[in-house]
Amino acid sequence: MTLRRILTVESDLATLKQVSAPVAAVDDDLRRLMDDMLETMYDAPGIGLAAIQVGVPKRVIVMDLAKGDDAPAPRYFVNPEILWASEETAPYEEGCLSVPEIYDEVERPARVRLRYLGYDGAPVEEDAEGIFAVCIQHEMDHLEGVLFIDHLSRLKRDRAIAKVKKAARAEAA
Repeated sequence: MTLRRILTVESDLATLKQVSAPVAAVDDDLRRLMDDMLETMYDAPGIGLAAIQVGVPKRVIVMDLAKGDDAPAPRYFVNPEILWASEETAPYEEGCLSVPEIYDEVERPARVRLRYLGYDGAPVEEDAEGIFAVCIQHEMDHLEGVLFIDHLSRLKRDRAIAKVKKAARAEAA
C-alpha cells in the first residue's frame, strides 16, 4: 500500500471541483487504489476519503467510522448513489481533509438509502443515519465536485479558504 497526497483547497481547488467518472468494474487495480486511499485516510487521520481527494476522478469512497479503541471497520463504496433521502434534516459539524483545520455546521438529510458496489464488486443497498449518513453524503458531494464549505455562506466559504491558504503559507515559511 502507498500513502498518497491529499489535495487541498489551497493548491488543488480546480481538481477537487471535478466531477468524478463512474467505475466500469471493481478489479485488482481499483482495490489497490482503495487500499491506498484507506491507508492515506488513516494516516491523515480522517473517517472518510473520496478518490478525487487523492487526484483520481473516479466514483470511489473509503470510510471507517470506528471510534477510539474499537477495531478498524473499513468500508468501500464504488459508484455510490442515493436512492432516497429523508425530508427530516440534521445539523452536524463537519470538517474535511481537503479543507484542513476548518469545521462548520452543515444541514443534511438525517437518513438516506444508498446503493453501491463493495470491495468485491457485489452490489449493496443499505440505509444510513447518524454519522454514517453525514459522512456518506459529505464524501458523495466530493464525487460531484462539491466541498462541505460550498454548503456555507459565501462569506464563511471565502474565510475558510483564506484561512487554509494562510496556514499553508505559514507552514511553507
